[in-house]
Amino acid sequence: MSDTLEAIFAHVAQNRDAFVRRLMEYVRHPSISAQNVGIAEVAALVAGMLRDLGLKTETIPTEGHPMVLGRWDGVPGAPTVLLYGHYDVQPPDPLEAWISPPFEPTIRDGRIYARGVGDNKGQHFAQLLALESHLAVAGRLPCNVVVLLEGEEEVGSPHIAAFVRRHREALKADLVVTADGPIHASGRPTVTYGVRGIASFELRARGAARDVHSGNFGGVVPNPIWTLVHLLATMKDAEGRITIAGFHDSIVPPSAAELEAAARLPLDAGTVMADLGLARLDAPHDRPVADRLMFHPTLTINGFHGGYGGPGTKTVLPHEAFVKCDIRLVEAQTPDEILGKVEAHVRRHAPDVEVVRLDGMLPSKTPLDSPYGAVIREAVLAAQGVEPLVYPTLGGSLPDYVFTKILGVPAFVVPYANADEANHAPNENLVIDCFVNGIRTGAALLDGLSRVRTGAMRA
Repeated sequence: MSDTLEAIFAHVAQNRDAFVRRLMEYVRHPSISAQNVGIAEVAALVAGMLRDLGLKTETIPTEGHPMVLGRWDGVPGAPTVLLYGHYDVQPPDPLEAWISPPFEPTIRDGRIYARGVGDNKGQHFAQLLALESHLAVAGRLPCNVVVLLEGEEEVGSPHIAAFVRRHREALKADLVVTADGPIHASGRPTVTYGVRGIASFELRARGAARDVHSGNFGGVVPNPIWTLVHLLATMKDAEGRITIAGFHDSIVPPSAAELEAAARLPLDAGTVMADLGLARLDAPHDRPVADRLMFHPTLTINGFHGGYGGPGTKTVLPHEAFVKCDIRLVEAQTPDEILGKVEAHVRRHAPDVEVVRLDGMLPSKTPLDSPYGAVIREAVLAAQGVEPLVYPTLGGSLPDYVFTKILGVPAFVVPYANADEANHAPNENLVIDCFVNGIRTGAALLDGLSRVRTGAMRA
């Protein structure tokens, strides 16, 4: 650890309470992308934060909500790290389930409770405070930095790909680090090298022109709910196999190193079952938990809608039904490819059913042997005193593909939030110690990158 980094850690400790107060003031401002509440105000707020740090800053419109982009190029020959985050948050509903109001941040038992405090304001604010702490102690940043803060992550990042293609030069970097998501339930930090993609769709079936009496017309009028039940049964069997033709054709299997890394993770089936009250895991039953979350696609029924669902009995034969589904994608599946195969499958098995394409996001993967991975792991160790767990892939989806597939640079996820942050749920929270560890980790990463020369990393 350098003398400068030790001094920065001391600065962080001295300013801990002030940093917490500033985070609480930040999360007091709503920025709900799904409802366009507070977006412009918070975009201006974070742009001001970047300007105060001395970054060349722009608030750039998109077809949706604006991107906030800051850049600092002050160390020729040093790497440029792109720090990605999002300033938008989920709606706080249901409001009655919050112990304290979602936009009135409150500290209880060493945690800050507020909507967006963990996802993602507290995490990217920790990154900004790491920059500020370097400037306060050393008077300059030790490497080059780009900050990209998005306003649409919580609605699926629909415009980020076009933005990245248009602003490729302004986003030029050697690596991307995203501070988002929770650390491991044990409290150990994690470094993730990839994410699964997603393809969402609806299946819509129709029968008669209106609902009819199940006695007068049962056995005569086709039931659209049964149509969807039978169709879904042709898409995934009881053994857990997805049976859509060609579904697995483009999958790039995990490397030996990825399989070994996954096997080392403390992801125990018994623990998962006990925590979630499960008597069994989903089929196939012989697949390790880590493999399920990282290396295999899924087909999930998110919701099934049709007919009568109220109290008592209504002997109705419904005239329409629909089901919402998502597919988690692995390298190198694409939403277009997979949704095309879903459509072909439906044409073969239930041609009267309509397929409606919804959101999609490509998977992303950074090789485990990326030399920047070692720099990140060493930074986590220096800041937190413990080796991070290495995840080849995250089970969920983030827009990392815009960095790995459009910019062509390695991308990593280094979460700072506690495992029980309750993101997207009432009583979202961030443990203050996790927030401070995030500032320290961000500072250690910049310090580690200061000793790297890009030419050597590319060699």
